[in-house]
Amino acid sequence: MSVTETVGQTPLEAASPFEMRVDLGKDVPETDVRSALKSGEIGFLHSFTTGSAVDGPGIRLVAWTTSCMFRCQYCHNPDTWTLSNGIPVPIEKAKEELRKYAPGLKAMHGGFTLSGGEPLMQSRFAVRLFAAAKEMGIHTAIETNGYYGDKLTDDELAYIDLVILDMKAFDPVQHKRVTGMDNAPVIEFCERLAHLKRPMWFRYVLVPGLTDVPEEMDRVAKFAASLGVVEKAEILPFHQMGRYKWERLGLDYKLAATTPPSNELVAEAVAIFRNAGLVAD
Repeated sequence: MSVTETVGQTPLEAASPFEMRVDLGKDVPETDVRSALKSGEIGFLHSFTTGSAVDGPGIRLVAWTTSCMFRCQYCHNPDTWTLSNGIPVPIEKAKEELRKYAPGLKAMHGGFTLSGGEPLMQSRFAVRLFAAAKEMGIHTAIETNGYYGDKLTDDELAYIDLVILDMKAFDPVQHKRVTGMDNAPVIEFCERLAHLKRPMWFRYVLVPGLTDVPEEMDRVAKFAASLGVVEKAEILPFHQMGRYKWERLGLDYKLAATTPPSNELVAEAVAIFRNAGLVAD
């Protein structure tokens, strides 16, 4: 099946990023995949969603990429870990989606956010899409774990108005416990953004029994505050909305018995970040 046929058969828009999507790009030849990653001519997307008020300032159009190097225990979209689960979308088709919503996004003081998965696994596609958005006068944001920040040059970072950094942990041991990987590249990317004075938001997922460690949250908060470019921190309470995906994909879900954090626990976490001098909610 050709890329054109796949895009034509699968709706780009989804009602929610929690919608399960698999194998949508599995028939794309490996040589085409490698070429797409190198050139950015094609991106592999879970979907576009509209009307988001939580993925950057204002009302946002969000494109959700597939492929991620982390294996976060609390991930609510494990179907986005694999590149071949995404719809292969030519860059011109993706630009059409942006163009369609551009007037409304500007009128609502919103913009375009590229999320994932991990968008920088498809850095060339991301850069081309952000450049197109800026040409249309749209505010741009990326939601990233920061691990592959070095894939973007300083000039390419200028296409991104806001970096929303999903900070998993500060301590390397805790980071590996949560994600399965080291966090040195993440710390380096944050420090680079600070040096370039690029605006950031920090996000921290609060998971009882996993990330609700006061000392760790204090270290994350103080690190964020030290950068001088973090405009706010968002504490995201853990939820079970993605549990069904783990089950359908046959993955070992270690948090099946974990409940969402109490209001009191969320308030305590928010207080830690505020005490570090950050705007937090």
